[in-house]
Amino acid sequence: MLTEFGKIFVFLLTAIIFVVVGIFTAKLIRPARPSKEKLLTYECGEDAVGSPWVKFNIRFYVVALIFLIFDVEVVMLIPWVMVYKELGFAGYLIGGIFLVLLGIGMAYEWKKGDLEWARPRITPPSLQKENSLAKDANLN
Repeated sequence: MLTEFGKIFVFLLTAIIFVVVGIFTAKLIRPARPSKEKLLTYECGEDAVGSPWVKFNIRFYVVALIFLIFDVEVVMLIPWVMVYKELGFAGYLIGGIFLVLLGIGMAYEWKKGDLEWARPRITPPSLQKENSLAKDANLN
């Protein structure tokens, strides 16, 4: 008679054996005819051009992180919607506060400009521009 841990061990051992046998069988059956075309990197139907170590714009990551944050928060609303009637006014108030905080966070990201794809370039001040403006002011 196996204990519960013994059953888990047998299950894991069976799973590992199943995977190893499947991979080994696939290796035996599949044809091995490598060619230059088959060994090339394939991405979205386009030939890879240039180095794979390309610097991506940070906006891709910022937009992805903002999406994940707000997506997870919205998913957290599903259980609240299912039971808010049973929780009464306190549950309704807690959900309302959560939605208000979510809206404040979204407004903050919008005002900060992280949701804008094409942000205007910020030109740093230079002394040459300031000197030319001062000269123009003295001439008038």
